Amino acid sequence: MKLLVFAHTPPPHHGQSYMVQLMLAGFGGDCRRARVTNPHGIECYHVNARFSRGLSDVGEFQGAKMFLIFWFCAQALWLRFRYGVKNFYYVPAPGKRVALYRDWLVMLLCRVFFKNMILHWHAAGLAKWLETATTIGSRAATYRLFRPVDLSIVLSRYNVADAEKLLSRHIRVVSNGIPDPCPDFLNTILPRRRECFAARQRIFAGEMPAASLTVNILFLAHCTREKGLFAAAEAVLRANRDLAARRVPMKLQLIAAGNFVTAGEQDEFDRLRQNVDFAAAVQHAGFVSGERKAALYREADLFLFPTRYLGENQPVNLIEAMAFGLPIVTTRWRSLPEMLPENYPGLVNGQEPDEIAAVILKVLAEKSGERVRRHFIGQFTIEQHLAALAAALRSVEAEAA
Repeated sequence: MKLLVFAHTPPPHHGQSYMVQLMLAGFGGDCRRARVTNPHGIECYHVNARFSRGLSDVGEFQGAKMFLIFWFCAQALWLRFRYGVKNFYYVPAPGKRVALYRDWLVMLLCRVFFKNMILHWHAAGLAKWLETATTIGSRAATYRLFRPVDLSIVLSRYNVADAEKLLSRHIRVVSNGIPDPCPDFLNTILPRRRECFAARQRIFAGEMPAASLTVNILFLAHCTREKGLFAAAEAVLRANRDLAARRVPMKLQLIAAGNFVTAGEQDEFDRLRQNVDFAAAVQHAGFVSGERKAALYREADLFLFPTRYLGENQPVNLIEAMAFGLPIVTTRWRSLPEMLPENYPGLVNGQEPDEIAAVILKVLAEKSGERVRRHFIGQFTIEQHLAALAAALRSVEAEAA
């Protein structure tokens, strides 16, 4: 099966671009550059449709982006006729007007030349956004330019509503998946997880250790209010005040890893850092990758992600946290509850610091992280993801036949 992949890879680095990168690598890369045999039977022809240079201009209007749209579409049409690629793979926009207008133009220029349209829904919430934040004309234009959608690949049951909104003929649920970042988990990470969990249990049971225990809380995402940075910081401060009031010999330390997207939020964070208590409890590690990122996951005791991001769907950071066997506290938002084991206690309703603080302490007392590690192995490995994704893609030509 020949597949025109109209999507960008890092940079900028975020979950969507990373998953496109993993898909291309798993399917043998761009066939124009190297013909690599892969067991999935998908030949990719890649248009690296990178419209943004950094996180701050993702979804923002810039004049140069208009030229890029025509340039990328010209590449797609050349590949269509040069290599006979009839299947068009596209990642639709989240609920942002400029991004939606970009999608309209791409569909207008390319849709008619391809036999099959395949949408991979990495963001969630477009259906609701179209109904509540746009005009009837915008909704009608979206339906008219995208249809017919032969296949929509969604990440979760929550995500199905977005695919249904564009009247997709077929919908397949395929979870994200990543290479196991710690294949030696049983020998190198699990012993530390159990040791730290046992130490926390003894303290919560009333035992007094020789020295106060420091618990590392990791926030790893874009450093924005929507993603939950400020709620996470305030929750850690309130949890520390609660522990001090009860004379529990334990202190929480938040490590926030990731880039700031706006200068205003970075300035706000810097002002908060002038407070002595805030500076003592909250550190900013900046953007991390590779071994530094893996070290933060290994050394953490809990992963905190109280996101309310509009397009949040199945974030890779939660999958990575599960892979490292980290207890998790996150929000009942979009697809996130579906990602975690059934009846998982680490869910909060929103970004209320008092609720988050209480759930952090509950999870620290009750969870070692072994359960979420097993959940990762059972549902979110790269092998499972690529096999399911390839089966969904091949189904388009099977249905046509």
